[in-house]
Amino acid sequence: MTSRDRSLSVVRYLGAAALLGVGIDHLQQYIGADYSVIPTIGTLFALNFAGSAAIALALVVPIGRAARHGRQIRGGLAALGIAVAAGSLAALFVSEHTPLFGFMEYGYRQAIVVSIVLEGVAIVLLSAYLVGTAGRPRGRPA
Repeated sequence: MTSRDRSLSVVRYLGAAALLGVGIDHLQQYIGADYSVIPTIGTLFALNFAGSAAIALALVVPIGRAARHGRQIRGGLAALGIAVAAGSLAALFVSEHTPLFGFMEYGYRQAIVVSIVLEGVAIVLLSAYLVGTAGRPRGRPA
């Protein structure tokens, strides 16, 4: 494994950790801030946790050499992770200015700031991973 491969693995692991953090933040709000009782939004928060956790776990599972299409699978997972983080961020910003499924968010309390930071970090790291793996020879897992 080259130093570039190791660097890309670290970026992927950190991106997965940030994405898992996004999901945990949503789970905390679902349980601890009673978002579970908010119609539609509660369900979306639970699904955010489930999706973030599943994608993060899949990003760290060692599939590189075992799967024939490991690079493509990880690339797809990274893209899904970016979509979840960006979608969460977009929904938050929309809900601050207009009702989203009848719900509006107010202010920048700690959980919101944590979520914004983690979503941004996940987007940046997983994007860097995708850029770093783009154009690499097929036989070289990252």
